[in-house]
Amino acid sequence: MTEITSLKDGLVADIESTDTLDALEALRVGALGKSGVVTGLLKTLGAMTPEERQAKGPAIHELRESVTAAITARKAALETAALDARLAAERLDMTLPAEVAPQGSVHPVSQVMDELAEIFADLGFSVATGPEIEDDWRNFSALNIPETHPARAMHDTFYFGDNYQVDGKAMLLRTHTSPVQIRTMVSEAPPIRIIAPGRVYRSDSDATHTPMFHQVEGLVIDKGITLGHLKWTLETFLKAYFEREDMVLRLRPSYFPFTEPSVEVDVGFTWVNGQRVMGGSGDAENGGWMELLGSGMVHPAVIRNCGLDPDEWQGFAFGVGVDRLAMLKYGMNDLRAFFDGDLRWLRHYGFSALDVPTLSGGVGA
Repeated sequence: MTEITSLKDGLVADIESTDTLDALEALRVGALGKSGVVTGLLKTLGAMTPEERQAKGPAIHELRESVTAAITARKAALETAALDARLAAERLDMTLPAEVAPQGSVHPVSQVMDELAEIFADLGFSVATGPEIEDDWRNFSALNIPETHPARAMHDTFYFGDNYQVDGKAMLLRTHTSPVQIRTMVSEAPPIRIIAPGRVYRSDSDATHTPMFHQVEGLVIDKGITLGHLKWTLETFLKAYFEREDMVLRLRPSYFPFTEPSVEVDVGFTWVNGQRVMGGSGDAENGGWMELLGSGMVHPAVIRNCGLDPDEWQGFAFGVGVDRLAMLKYGMNDLRAFFDGDLRWLRHYGFSALDVPTLSGGVGA
């Protein structure tokens, strides 16, 4: 027993005085390896009588546990000291120039948002924003969409459920940026000229639809506004955006709960070397018509819901997908790639930070 105690004290002392990991590993092998001294003692337990095993066994096992614990503690201390020494020795001069210039590009959606803001600012519009989590009243009811209206189901809305309500109103991820129009009409006195760009959410996903996408809507509230003002605004906008003077629009009667009358806007396109190019007469031989956006005169009920007199104030509104505008202008064919974060795609379709849209230089220059 005295020999085992002396062996333990000697091994622990050697372990605690070791100053390198390699030397510590050598001590571990010499004590606990297959031919180690502690392992050898453990092997003798099988040949002992039950009385001898009962007398010497606990001391031998305590020897192994003490040596193992000492090795673990010393290894942790040596590794910590090595890390501290490495951190103290390594220095990084943050004032030195980078070996590789920072890489990045402006996402096409961000670029198109800037182009839209530039175009509509020239037309006297300001940019309005609002929260992406909206209440049911601003997203539906104020827009003349009653609770029983099928349009609510058609939107495939992401609701937060009954456990998440604000002032007793159901909350949801906005399905369009129209709630920004409601917020503006409630908080600002007319005349109003705004665009409302931003993210919107609907439960849909394929090559041309994603659960989250970007939309821009426009709103004008003033006296004496007619459908002619709407058509002129859209023509001017599309000519500036696609940078072509031969943009031709076709307005088709449609239905939206928040506008009356409502019109779908088709834009003529032509085929050039197998590619669809926006612009042209829309004749079937060399091109055709593409449905691009929805619009119409603001419904009197919507104006009334916002505290305005529809007999005094009239207006028009329109909405179009920003991602779709980017696809049509810059030749992209899959909406899902917009959200993949693929650097190769961004390098090909992205824009330099210096490509600031201007009307004088061309918004898409």
